[in-house]
Amino acid sequence: MYKVGLLLGVCARSWKSIRMASSKVARRDPLANKVALVTASTEGIGLAIARRLAQDGARVVISSRKQQNVDRAVAALQGEGLSVTGTVCHVGKAEDRERLVAMAVKLHGGIDILVSNAAVNPFFGNLMDVPEEVWDKLWMDEAREDAIKEALRIRRLGKPEDCAGIVSFLCSEDASYITGETVVVGGGAPSHL
Repeated sequence: MYKVGLLLGVCARSWKSIRMASSKVARRDPLANKVALVTASTEGIGLAIARRLAQDGARVVISSRKQQNVDRAVAALQGEGLSVTGTVCHVGKAEDRERLVAMAVKLHGGIDILVSNAAVNPFFGNLMDVPEEVWDKLWMDEAREDAIKEALRIRRLGKPEDCAGIVSFLCSEDASYITGETVVVGGGAPSHL
């Protein structure tokens, strides 16, 4: 009985070691030698995606409409030892987009991954008439938040990091045979795409 127990214990440790080793091998810089450009990436989902792409080995160029946001995010990510640069870019302005792409090409020789993270704003009318408050939107309604949580199968709101892993996966060779699919990161909410 002792030998069987010892053998099972050794096997369990071995399987655990193999499983851990294989996950580390599979996870080791899947985006090495890739250049990623992520728009609207100094906070929220964009920042989480930029961080994950860099953690997975990509050289990342981030952007935001405000220099102070770019400086803060670049400093934070570089402080984590990640390969990140950034510049101001308002994706609604052609000259800003051209400067962003030119910067990535000049620094890194090209772009392998483009994450267009800039969001749509809840404003109807001429884009030039959008007040600054709308661009800086946040909703703070606890009753609505509770109702949304109740509707979700996992009973919590999503976090920016919940999106980052799937983006990194889709940018990796592991997803090379996936084309034209919609992946819903919705906490179990029914999707009508």
